[in-house]
Amino acid sequence: MLKSNKGITLVALVITIIVLLILAGVTLSIVLHTGIIDNSQRAVNSWNEAAKNEWDQEEFFYHIYQNYIDNNTKTSTGV
Repeated sequence: MLKSNKGITLVALVITIIVLLILAGVTLSIVLHTGIIDNSQRAVNSWNEAAKNEWDQEEFFYHIYQNYIDNNTKTSTGV
């Protein structure tokens, strides 16, 4: 009778785990030594500052628009 192969062998499992550990080690090394975390934090801070500036500009132009509407409404209604 022929032996049927079911599942994986212990050797294949160990080799797979070793390869995954090596990949994890290389990835951690790259992340920690290239400053990816610092770069991402700077990007977040920059984005937050840009969003705040945009909000301030939007609020500024809203007040200019509101003053324009108020002034034109008063002159057109004769008040």
